[in-house]
Amino acid sequence: LGLWLWDRYAVGMRASTRQVARREHVAAAQAIGTSTPRSLWAEILPNVMNNLIVVATLEMAHAILLEAALSSVADQAITVTCAGRTDAGVHARRFALNFHYDGRIPVQRIPLALNARLPMDVRALAAQQVPDDFHARYAAHAKTYHYRLRCSAVDDPFDYETCHRVNGPLDLAAMQAAAAHFVGRHDFLALCASGSSAAAHGDTVRTITACTVQQDGELYTLSVTADGYLYNMVRILTGTVLQAGLGKMNPAAVPALLQSRNRGQAGPTLPARGLFLWDVQYPDLERPND
Repeated sequence: LGLWLWDRYAVGMRASTRQVARREHVAAAQAIGTSTPRSLWAEILPNVMNNLIVVATLEMAHAILLEAALSSVADQAITVTCAGRTDAGVHARRFALNFHYDGRIPVQRIPLALNARLPMDVRALAAQQVPDDFHARYAAHAKTYHYRLRCSAVDDPFDYETCHRVNGPLDLAAMQAAAAHFVGRHDFLALCASGSSAAAHGDTVRTITACTVQQDGELYTLSVTADGYLYNMVRILTGTVLQAGLGKMNPAAVPALLQSRNRGQAGPTLPARGLFLWDVQYPDLERPND
């Protein structure tokens, strides 16, 4: 089955909450006879196929609870395959995973059953049957991320956990011009944090098909769609675009920055809290309603 999910945070769980989640996951696993429960965040791409896909808004920190909830719904141990990894503290507006399921609850009712067992900041949106060889990560043709910036002298108490505040003013046209230079197939090593396994193997070429910045009052949203990403790539890209908006970098310098393959020439790595995995694109699957 494939599951689509929504999630408020991606790994910003307090230690006390993680402990509660772990206890609940262990209890659920023991109830169905599994002595060593497997948590999603510890092992995010286990070898399982055959298949429902579930789409959700998922906080990766809540992966333990999600896997336990699925096991409870199915009355059997469930191990999931996810659409990918995100950094600690990143949110997911739309996230997908797949898992083997042969339970009695009809597929279309699985999201309802799951939501009755999940915290309110994780919601299952839809489930559908997928081919046996479907893999939530490798079947994705593209992913879209949004990064939210608030240009203000003070934080907004209603969204400070989901955006990064900067002191302005910001030049929207300069930000848009800088963002446009990232579109295309490039070597993005300059936008890759140290410790990347892809960089270690020389696999740093990616294709960005769209990169835009929009303003709504104090809120600036960078949107980027690509066939893949490097470690911290979107947070560094947004930091670079922000430098252009603050007048600290000429947007025309972006091509030379990319050619340099030098992380030191790019902008700062912005905090995780402003980043959202906004969409995962599977051309051959029916999309659930938002």
